[in-house]
Amino acid sequence: MSDIKKGIVFFGTPTFAVPTLKSLIANNENILLVITQPDKPKGRGKNVQSPPIKEIAIEKGLKVVQPEKIKDEKFIETLKKLNPEIAIVVAYGKILPKEILGIPILGCINLHASLLPKYRGAAPIQWALIKGEKITGVTTMLIDEGLDTGPILLQKEVPIDDDDNAQSLSEKLALIGADLVIETIDKLRRGLITPIPQTGQISYAPLLKKEDGKIDWKKSAIEIFNLIRGTYPWPCAYCYFKNERLKIIKAQPIDEEAPAGLIIKAKDELIIGTGSGSIKILLIQPEGKKIMTAKEFICGRKINEGLDYFS
Repeated sequence: MSDIKKGIVFFGTPTFAVPTLKSLIANNENILLVITQPDKPKGRGKNVQSPPIKEIAIEKGLKVVQPEKIKDEKFIETLKKLNPEIAIVVAYGKILPKEILGIPILGCINLHASLLPKYRGAAPIQWALIKGEKITGVTTMLIDEGLDTGPILLQKEVPIDDDDNAQSLSEKLALIGADLVIETIDKLRRGLITPIPQTGQISYAPLLKKEDGKIDWKKSAIEIFNLIRGTYPWPCAYCYFKNERLKIIKAQPIDEEAPAGLIIKAKDELIIGTGSGSIKILLIQPEGKKIMTAKEFICGRKINEGLDYFS
């Protein structure tokens, strides 16, 4: 006879939440319901796309609902009738109201991609990189009515590598976080976790806007390097060359000093001066074109070393 555990409801939306849902399935959890955001139009063609969590849930034969409003009375009644033991929340995208928080027997558990109370909010991975952190991590917490303010259950530190960007770090944290959720559920059931109030320095990670990717060449090479890492794949760090909008996909800081924005090398490599040090561009994407190497970008343009600027 299989070891079917008490019922869980799962709230999640993007790719980051997928490893946790898969781990719950692999752990033979009884998933009563998967709740995700409504389908939305995406891309230039505005084609309607389902959230990644919906696709996985349907593939695994799980029941899915996509409430337009999280406070919808019929939806809340559905949750009450299910009488779940636990709600697991991973990057769902909406704050759960108190009417929902009180439904699960053991509470609503959130997986957050930072070491709370640092980087509360919607974009902790991106801001940890932009701010130049060397260590981040994942936290499971009991949700309360605040923004990522609930008591901590478990945490795990994760080093940030120099070649990490928001995409690679997200993939890493999603997998580590999935394991932490399974551990949290097991220890909660066995009474081995005492929730601990958050202490320490509080910081915030608001949702990124397109304009957050604009490069200020007066900043240091390290700051620009971190911006490039933290904003990939969205919104991407960007600048302008002769009125052409360019996304900077990958770069590395170097010690060479030059005026901010000045193109100091543009033959076999592309190097730009900053407020402190320089940036060597490795991958770049002109507007409306594919990602290319710096050398490919140089070949198609007339660039005057020591005269032309990136703005």
